[in-house]
Amino acid sequence: MGMQHVENLLRRYKGQPVDIKTVSGGVYEGTVAEITNDYVALVMKGEDGTSEQVFVMFRSIESVLPRGAT
Repeated sequence: MGMQHVENLLRRYKGQPVDIKTVSGGVYEGTVAEITNDYVALVMKGEDGTSEQVFVMFRSIESVLPRGAT
């Protein structure tokens, strides 16, 4: 899938919870906060209630699974 297609797909889920699996095997669960032409920023909630922001490069994304209703 081309990078433009990944970007367009993630724009549909902005503000919604998703699971992103990367080529290296990592899984990131969070809410889509920001999308650029290179990466997606996810806001992840910690067990202690704190929020963290994680940036995932498009080239490392293997799959995207939405967790909420669209």
